[in-house]
Amino acid sequence: MPELPDITVYLEALGKRISGQTIQRVELASPFLLRTVDPPLAEAEGKSVTGLRRIGKRIAIGAGHDIWLVLHLMIAGRLHWIAPGKKAGKQSLAVFEFSSGALTLTEAGSQKRASLHVVRGEEGLSTLDPGGLEVLDSDFSAFDARLRSANHTLKRALTDPRLFSGIGNAYSDEILHRAALSPTALTQRLSETDSHRLFEGVRGVLNEWIQRLRAEAGSAFPEGVTAFRPDMAVHGRYGKPCPRCSAPVQRIRYAGNETNYCPRCQTGGRLLADRSLSRLLRQDWPKTLEELELLPGRLGRR
Repeated sequence: MPELPDITVYLEALGKRISGQTIQRVELASPFLLRTVDPPLAEAEGKSVTGLRRIGKRIAIGAGHDIWLVLHLMIAGRLHWIAPGKKAGKQSLAVFEFSSGALTLTEAGSQKRASLHVVRGEEGLSTLDPGGLEVLDSDFSAFDARLRSANHTLKRALTDPRLFSGIGNAYSDEILHRAALSPTALTQRLSETDSHRLFEGVRGVLNEWIQRLRAEAGSAFPEGVTAFRPDMAVHGRYGKPCPRCSAPVQRIRYAGNETNYCPRCQTGGRLLADRSLSRLLRQDWPKTLEELELLPGRLGRR
């Protein structure tokens, strides 16, 4: 799912292409994409783009001074830019036409979860805002207070859109690795030193990836948006060496989600129980990195 860095770079690319441009036509290939009926989508046509903003993981396009088109890409939705005169592909779920070109939305897979809401004014936008703290705009005091407002695991807290804005599964893994903190540590048991380190980790990782993605896109529209990048430290790198200590990256799977972490850097060498595997192996589930290394077949041994 595109998260804060990806959405930021999307918005920058859109700003260069559609700010001040008139929305000539909006075409939907699937009626299920549109989740609202009032105001009607047609009301945006003929209006100029007056604003672009991020709302959590959503992209909001202001049309005129009252209508907002709000896109949520979910896991598999992606945006593409088509030069004037070229046709959108058959896989496009939506096409937003401008004189400068066309913005299209595609979504891989059979589960179509991406959405388009059409709302009116700031009041309408507020109904789509989960209320998470914008960490890049906040100080440590505000961050720490929000972090400790409920007793959750750090992984859960970072990815809760009501607590923190724009952080999802991928960047939360990177943040926790940067801060050398366990994803299962509880927020209300965190020391102030650890909380400071987490705050700096959030800001460091998000800013770093905004810069990386911005440089990668250059003047082109960002087409390579993905949650799995080879230069990430731990996310999507199960079994590969941690860039800090070379220990193999481990993972926890739960309800279709995956948490990646380094046991040596983040959990003091302790392996976190993977629910599916630990149920299967019961007492044979290794408790430490050293025990894992001794399992038959590990690292090529039979």
